[in-house]
This record gives sequence, C-alpha cells and structure tokens, in this order.
Amino acid sequence: MDIINREHQSVFQTYKRLDIEIVKANGVRLYDNKGNEYLDFLGGIAVNLLGHSHPKVINAIIEQINKYMHISNFFYQEPQVKLAEMLKDITNMDKVFFCNSGSETTEGATKLAKKWGSVNNKKDIISFTGGFHGRTYGALSLMNKPLYMEGMGPYLGDRKILEFNSIKSLENGIDENTAAVFLEFMQGEGGLKVVSNEFVEKLKELKKKYGFLLIADEVQTGVGRTGKFSFYEYFDIEPEIITIAKGIGGGLPLGVILAKDNIANLWTFGQHGTTFGGNSVSCVAGLVVLEELMNNNLMEHINLVSSYLNSKLNYLLNKFPNVVNEVRGVGLMTGLELKMEARPIVDKLLEMKVVTNATSVNVLRLVPPYIITNDDIDEFISKLEIVLTDFNLSL
Repeated sequence: MDIINREHQSVFQTYKRLDIEIVKANGVRLYDNKGNEYLDFLGGIAVNLLGHSHPKVINAIIEQINKYMHISNFFYQEPQVKLAEMLKDITNMDKVFFCNSGSETTEGATKLAKKWGSVNNKKDIISFTGGFHGRTYGALSLMNKPLYMEGMGPYLGDRKILEFNSIKSLENGIDENTAAVFLEFMQGEGGLKVVSNEFVEKLKELKKKYGFLLIADEVQTGVGRTGKFSFYEYFDIEPEIITIAKGIGGGLPLGVILAKDNIANLWTFGQHGTTFGGNSVSCVAGLVVLEELMNNNLMEHINLVSSYLNSKLNYLLNKFPNVVNEVRGVGLMTGLELKMEARPIVDKLLEMKVVTNATSVNVLRLVPPYIITNDDIDEFISKLEIVLTDFNLSL
C-alpha cells in the first residue's frame, strides 16, 4: 500500500495534500521520493526563513539536544531567557511569553486582553473581515471564515468583526467598551491586503480617545518577512501586544506573545501556561534565526531580493493584463491577484516543479525562504511566465 492510501486510512482528512512525498530538503529546494527537485516559494508556509536544513540551525539543535531536550517550565533555561532578551531588544517590548504556534499566540493574547479589560471595565474584542488568526476556538471567534467555523459554534461573545480598511466601520464599531483591537496589518490568508494609512490614522485617533489595546498579529508578517522585523513598523502606531510564530523557531514549533509591562504583569502564577512553550531546542533554533536576521545582513538581503522579485512580478502584470490584476504584498510576502482562480496556476507550477500557494481564491501567494537569490527568482518567473502565457491564450 502506498503512502497516500496509508495516510488516508490513518490520519484525519483535514488537509488537501499535494500528491508528493518529500524525502529531503535543502536550501530553497525540495526533493521527492521519485528523484524530482522542486523550487520552494512556499517555505513551509512562511516558516523556513533560512531555507531547509540550514547548517547553523542544525548544529544549534544538535548541541542543545546533547544537553537536554525538554525539562518543562519549572526550570530556568538559558536558551529561553536569551531569546526573550533578544526579542525585547528588537521590538522594544517588556515581557515575552513562549508557546507553540500562531493559534496559541492568539488565544493567549485574547485572554490577556480580556484580563486587562476586566480591570479597566472594557469587554469587547475587535477584529476584521478577511482576517485569519488560527483555527482554535478563540481564534475562530475573531474571524468570519464559514469554511473553518460551520457547525462548531456558538463562538465567544463580546467581540465585533468590522470591515477591513473601512474607516466608517471603525467609527461605528469602536467605543468606550472596546478592550482590544486585533489586527493583521497585512492579511495573509485574506489575500495579501494591506491596511491603508488612513485606516491606521483613524485607528490611532480612536485609540487615543477610548484607550483600548492594540494587538498586532505578526504571525505571518513578522521576523523580517516584509523587510522590517514587524510589519506594523511601516505605520505610525505602536501596539501594546505583538504575536509572532511561523518562522521564529527556525522550522520548529514556537510562538511568542510580547507585551508591555503593565499588560504582562496582569497575569499571576498559574493564570496561563504551556507544557512545551519555550522548549529549549526551539529556542536555540530561534536564536540562530535572529542572529542571521539582525547581525549577518540578512535583512538587507531581504530588501534587495524582494525589490528584484517585485520588479519581475510587475513585468508579468504589464505583460498579462488579461490574467493579472495586481501585484500585492510587501517584501517576501508577495504575490499576484489574478482575474481567475489561482489554484489552476498553482497546479501548473507544481507540474513544472515549483511550489507556491493560492489564497483568498484568486491570489497567488509567495512566501519563499529569505535566502533566495536573483537566479532563483529568474527561474521562478520564467516558469510562471510560461504558465500565464498558456492561460492567457485560453481566454
């Protein structure tokens, strides 16, 4: 029996897997059990920031495993504390809570905001249409995604889902009862939509008026993905809470909630916790990611190579106006809004041994490892151009 049938018989069928068995990965390349090589512009869904099998990450993991793997949060651990200190220095936040995933950062940040609200007589949590914050119960309560939510409610009360990028919706939906606003400054699952400056300015004005918390969801956009450590840095506003996950663990499970002291100190012993959060092995991998990003010119490389990618995507926009509607995104979280469903494009690219992703029905999303080169981009663009040519001729 092949692996596909074995998987179907043994694993919950909640993923639409590609018909590929990966046996090896290195750099920006994936290799299947049939000897095929794939160019990876998905990066483990924005996780493998340093590419696959990065030697510094592997060496750090091996060194830590030889000391210990898991001892629980009953003990002080140097990798955990050192990573927290680095994150504080980079983000200008005061305290760090470690967990295991983006969904867990959402759950923790929501709990923390509710705790703050109980002290300040505020209860409502605001989020926005098109947002994606995870698939756990609290995260789903902040979203309007019927596919993920149908038949599993009712969901949490005291929350409002406002129209993304609508100033009128902000004005009508936020008031003195608002405890926190949960915002992706660029929506990943929502199709690489970026908040407008006008929207942020109105949010800032209302924040000053009503005194609510701002929670910046940087799970997909954080850790340098957009050319700054956090995407909200492109705007003139400061959050009280930041959530980070995806690539921070260097390919291992790790999520981070960062908060100002007056917020973080509201949690007392036992009010929140996790068995595996801040695992030492994940933390040493995270330390390598931050070292490469902040101290070895990787951020500069991200900005240079993403500028090159953007120019090539705009070339395709101009060449295929009947197929491509818009170049979207910032940095290495980018892609094309198409005038058709994106899934057929993704499938054709896969046939040409390029791995990409479709989101929000008609958006081709690209979240490659940070180590991609101009040559990798040229290879990708040449194959995408062939695919778009075929679809253009079929219209």
